[in-house]
Amino acid sequence: MSKALVIVESPAKAKTIEKFLGKNYTVKASMGHLRDLPKSQFGVDVENNFAPKYINIRGKGDLIKSLKNAAKAADIVYLASDPDREGEAIAWHLSHILNIPQDKACRIEFNEITKTTIQNAVKKPRPINMERVDAQQARRLLDRIVGYQLSPLLWRKVRKGLSAGRVQSTAVGIICDREKEIQAFVSEEYWTVVAKLRGMPKTALFDAQLILIDDHKAKIDNEEQAQSIQEELEKAEFTVADVKRRERRRNPAAPFITSSLQQEASRKLGFTSRKTMMVAQQLYEGLDLGSSGPVGLITYMRTDSVRLAESAQQEAVKYIAATYGESYLPEKSPVYSSKKSQDAHEAIRPTSLEFPPEKLVKYLSRDQSRLYTLIWERFIASQMAPAIYDTLTVDIAASRFSLRATGSTVKFPGFMAVYTESKDGEEKEKDITLPNLTIGEKLKVNKITPKQHFTEPPPRYTDSSLVKVLEEKGIGRPSTYSPIVETILARGYVIKVEKKFQPTELGFVVLDLLKQYFKAIVDVKFTAKMENSLDEIADGKGSRIDLLREFYAWFAVDLEQAEKEIGHVELPVEVSDVPCENCGRLMVVKHGRYGDFLACPGFPECRNTKPILKETGVQCPKCAGSIVERRTKRSKTFYGCKNYPACDFMTWDIPLKENCQTCGAFMLRHNLKSGKFNIICSNESCQTRQNDIDKKANDSTKKTKDAKKSKTTSRKSKGTTLTKKTKSE
Repeated sequence: MSKALVIVESPAKAKTIEKFLGKNYTVKASMGHLRDLPKSQFGVDVENNFAPKYINIRGKGDLIKSLKNAAKAADIVYLASDPDREGEAIAWHLSHILNIPQDKACRIEFNEITKTTIQNAVKKPRPINMERVDAQQARRLLDRIVGYQLSPLLWRKVRKGLSAGRVQSTAVGIICDREKEIQAFVSEEYWTVVAKLRGMPKTALFDAQLILIDDHKAKIDNEEQAQSIQEELEKAEFTVADVKRRERRRNPAAPFITSSLQQEASRKLGFTSRKTMMVAQQLYEGLDLGSSGPVGLITYMRTDSVRLAESAQQEAVKYIAATYGESYLPEKSPVYSSKKSQDAHEAIRPTSLEFPPEKLVKYLSRDQSRLYTLIWERFIASQMAPAIYDTLTVDIAASRFSLRATGSTVKFPGFMAVYTESKDGEEKEKDITLPNLTIGEKLKVNKITPKQHFTEPPPRYTDSSLVKVLEEKGIGRPSTYSPIVETILARGYVIKVEKKFQPTELGFVVLDLLKQYFKAIVDVKFTAKMENSLDEIADGKGSRIDLLREFYAWFAVDLEQAEKEIGHVELPVEVSDVPCENCGRLMVVKHGRYGDFLACPGFPECRNTKPILKETGVQCPKCAGSIVERRTKRSKTFYGCKNYPACDFMTWDIPLKENCQTCGAFMLRHNLKSGKFNIICSNESCQTRQNDIDKKANDSTKKTKDAKKSKTTSRKSKGTTLTKKTKSE
């Protein structure tokens, strides 16, 4: 039988695939791209239809030689890079290096790394798709033109080392625009009034909020108005004016695509976009599961398609029926649709339901296990029946006022028995039970409470919300969301403060320059239109050369004008009251990729720098120095002694000025991932600390026992029993 060589991108993937193909196949890894544009040159011949100058990447000579020798020894070569445009381009570069004819059927692709899928893939090779390659090249050349011609302008006019990217600049613009909204925001006071009521036969208390005053929407601007309304309501008679009961259905979310996975992993697991994609890549490429060997656990993780294979849906039906009962199945398997997607791809899902998360705990790292569980639960939930709520709305009349009480309870949990999608800034939906009330029934007032509120500015973007807005506005594609975020952080245009993106002064200065001289570069609509043009090239409906010509025609003009008109831009300097120990000058505040720091203005003669330390007002237990707030290189906040490195005290928890009543040590605020926190003693040998540890251990043991008991019950039961179990949980 003939010998075949299969070339994939990573060694982990090679190891998994080789197990499936047998002894007649050799599987090697290219380690990503082997050819690219040169780093030291522009590498684009503008005068010759924007012809790219590709060279073999430095340092990959031995790998290229090894692949060439392996290709010569093989009867056939299969190029199996990732199933997207970047993967198609890698395959095209490999075909040039290995002298494989362009029209030869050498390209194979697969959406999951399972035995059946891989064995079927090698039976269906095809020629390289040059439309996809052209789309990838167009993106690469556009980014090279902007990066290599605009960045030097910023070096000369602003500061050395700066760079400007086509898509990244738009992302910085979105963050800066939000910051300007926050700065311009003026908070306004408003009040609400809530009545605590009960039915005349002594029933449970419930809350009703004021919604109408004289048949107009209630608008209460100040405390005086609120108190006046409170006094009127305390004298009024409350009567049930209307009672509406209805059934509400809540449908499950679609299975994950790249953007929704990054958003949900940020909200539920606290992962950055980069970390999410790194861990997902490991799950996709395959992990060693003991006797099962290397197994690819999820489908390809760079996708904007919510489509599912029919076989995957059928497998889900069997699993749900066996695990939760027939009542948890919808009438037919749901079909989800997205605005635009490459339909050849699937949504992100487990490759097989033979590997439930609880079976794999001992084989996966903590992060791998948590992300796999998230993907598993989202997929299973997406194939389950809707949740059903019983809702009750009660309108109440009181003199010239109208109040409303709303309640809802879960009648049937449906998909919520497995998973519920979270939203940015949204509180978890809770069961609110109202007593049985009838129209005309008189109610008794327990208490009238006015509450003061203030309008809040729009929130800064988090990893989750930034990816969401990039997707909504059509900026970038699944493979680019993570690099966009990483690049703007690395360039120092934005920093992360409490997990939220905040622009630096440098970011504002560069953005203002780009807006003045290169409007299209930071224009959201233009960037989205460019993405659509790249999609058209991939679909064979557009020309790479025409797109580059159209772009360069105006970009070159803008570049020339900016070169003439922009003078040297002085970055604003914030002078501190801290003198430099070396030369006596007052140090200035600088903005770096890891946050603000102090630097001597005498640079380069004096290169003294020091961190900006935020005092906590708490004394170090080791040396009696002060504890200050510090940051790691990844911008994670911790607290350490000001006398470091002489004193090495540190803690991740927030030091508080209050002292422990048992031992007198200062207390710590320990934040939990749920958003709540515990107050604990900083003294690890303190009895209160030990009691807290014992309590947690007991709670953990109890939860484990309850979970095992509940799981055993659910597998023996069908619909009704599971509903009760879910409510009790």
